[in-house]
Amino acid sequence: MPKIVCLAETKDILGEGPIWNEDDKSLYWVDNITPSLHRYTPATKQVDTWLMPEQVGSLVFRKNGGIVAGMKSGFAYFNLEKFTFDYIVNPEPDTDNCLNDGKPDRRGRYWCGTINRDLATPNGGLYRLDPNGSCHKMESGIIASNGIAFSPDDKTMYFCDSRQDTVWAYDLNIDAGTISNRRVFISTKGQPGRVDGATVDTEGNYWCALIHDWHIACFDPKGQLVRRIKMPVRHPTMCTFGGDNYDVMYVTSGTRFLDPAEVATQPQSGALFAIYDLGVKGFAEPRFAS
Repeated sequence: MPKIVCLAETKDILGEGPIWNEDDKSLYWVDNITPSLHRYTPATKQVDTWLMPEQVGSLVFRKNGGIVAGMKSGFAYFNLEKFTFDYIVNPEPDTDNCLNDGKPDRRGRYWCGTINRDLATPNGGLYRLDPNGSCHKMESGIIASNGIAFSPDDKTMYFCDSRQDTVWAYDLNIDAGTISNRRVFISTKGQPGRVDGATVDTEGNYWCALIHDWHIACFDPKGQLVRRIKMPVRHPTMCTFGGDNYDVMYVTSGTRFLDPAEVATQPQSGALFAIYDLGVKGFAEPRFAS
């Protein structure tokens, strides 16, 4: 049976974007709403926190050092040691949208979508930031971008609009950086939970956090539910693999959607969790190729 451990009670309003860093053997994630960046180091069990100047939806590590972050004002190079931000491009400058969930592909591009803060208006999109700094719109009509992941064979990309209750699968041309043949992979219409952040394991299964519904779910490459793991909190937000062997699943969570009556009954909401003994492994996330 999997073992679930609470690692850091950070009380995040909306914990997101967990990503393992092989260099310092640590797990990084953000609180999108506060906003802040956290780092958990398993060897010492230490949590370091940096307050950020604006909302951050996700981040990826750069091949040559540093971070690229998807922020309220667009994509930015982020030097954590100097705490400096060099903004690259804002893909939606005429909206109040924010960059949200994002992942790098195995050619070092950063795919990241936007979210409308009213969680109702479909004026967001999905963007591909290339290592040369150019930004390309890949999808439109989006309310809340989430669930980005890439199949192990680089032939499929998954992308979710949580507020449209749909995860799509696309054919991915990894060399050209293009997607096509969009089809429904998972629908959560009429269900208590929605797909939030996601990842894949080495067998090609799609693991996702079911926000509002207490669970981490696993779907096979055909979109069939094969496993559910109940969390101690109602609102898990994203999962990723990490650890020396990439056999630990890290899960972020949030307090944003808790009813007042639920706060006392879920004291670990907003915490970082680890799931051990899943019996599966994931991959190291690629680096942004610049």
